[in-house]
Amino acid sequence: MDTLKIQHQTVTLVDQVEDKLLNYFKENNLYTGDSIPNEVELAAALGVARSVLREALSRLKMMGMIDTRTRRGMILTEPSILGGMKRVVDPRILSEESLFDILGFRIALEIGMCSDLFQNITTKDLEELEEIVKLGIVFENNEYAPVSEFSFHAKLYEITGNKTISEFQAIIHPVMVFVKNKFKDLLEPINIKMKEKGKIVTHADLLGYLKNRDEVGYKKAIEQHFAVYKIFMKKRS
Repeated sequence: MDTLKIQHQTVTLVDQVEDKLLNYFKENNLYTGDSIPNEVELAAALGVARSVLREALSRLKMMGMIDTRTRRGMILTEPSILGGMKRVVDPRILSEESLFDILGFRIALEIGMCSDLFQNITTKDLEELEEIVKLGIVFENNEYAPVSEFSFHAKLYEITGNKTISEFQAIIHPVMVFVKNKFKDLLEPINIKMKEKGKIVTHADLLGYLKNRDEVGYKKAIEQHFAVYKIFMKKRS
């Protein structure tokens, strides 16, 4: 194994060891499923104490880049792209500003993925969406039960064919539920006013645009579907 030299830098020794390990994996063409040297070899090559090495390895394990297997020792694994996000996107500890940033990002993503949605959607997808809409639980003022809201939009994310987008939906769903519950008294008047003006866009309406293959109409409709949140966030800012 080649010796990995540690340079004197302003970052911590553990940071340097972590960086050198990642470079080593790349330079030696190690891929998912490949075994990596044990702690004794790595510590000797880096010239650092095993305690420092273990901390660096622990970071990589937390990111899902390294796993330990019986009889094989440590191997490289492919981390979830949004794995770290899962640990920090907890609405109970996020600031109001962060909650709104995530909400805004979700809205922008759903509007932005329209093209992929229409390129990939199949007759089977439309049938599944129709069943979701049929079984959906809708309260007053176009408020959906959390399971109905999640099922419909999760299916839209799935249709794009992008696994990261689907994973993101699962991560931010608790944020959506939290925001709806925490600011219910502020969201409800906006929903009522929109309903009075005939500006409410339901899941059934969105499905109609999808069935008619009307991408332009769908994009306008999905923007209107989320208008209550955009109005709410604008007022809060």
